[in-house]
Amino acid sequence: MVLASGRTMVPVYRELVRLHRSGRAPFSRCSTWNLDELAVSPEDPRSFRSFTERHLFGKVDLAPGRIHFLCGDAPDRPRECRRFERELARAGRPDLALVGIGVNGHVAYLEPSRALPPRTSPVRLSASTRRRLAEDGLDPVPREALTMGIETILEAREIVLVAVGEEKAKPLARALTGRVTPRLPASFLSLHPRLVVFADEAAAREI
Repeated sequence: MVLASGRTMVPVYRELVRLHRSGRAPFSRCSTWNLDELAVSPEDPRSFRSFTERHLFGKVDLAPGRIHFLCGDAPDRPRECRRFERELARAGRPDLALVGIGVNGHVAYLEPSRALPPRTSPVRLSASTRRRLAEDGLDPVPREALTMGIETILEAREIVLVAVGEEKAKPLARALTGRVTPRLPASFLSLHPRLVVFADEAAAREI
């Protein structure tokens, strides 16, 4: 599984934990790969490694050796991204990628631009993304992150996109019904043959 972070995913992980505790979602044979990471150490409470530990890893029977993540404070970030890609390639295609969508249409930390990195890469965060992170309580907000590339994400056998809230309505509608463009990175998800979208009424109102 490829796992996302952020406020949208909190109730998703809460439900997975509930299913796990009821015996319907065992994790003992599951391997996970974090979708992205901020430019902080894995132990930093702001890190997405810490986020998934709080909301999922520490509450299910997932073996520590099966948890894979990017080290945001790696001294050589391009090299760290290449290491992550090699490990993922050895493991094979992910069965499932769980992703969200940003208010500016980003997916993972692939921000709107003229071209998207195909593979895991260091990136700079946009001003709007950093504002959202600040609203989520991150202080200070890092300016850089490491993220899976668009081709890496699309290699998953199935992609689940979760969108919640009125502010996601426009980017979600454009991503699903508009043209595919790097100016709206989430639009590339519409190319996937097995994309499943879960949206609340507010996020789905323009579809």
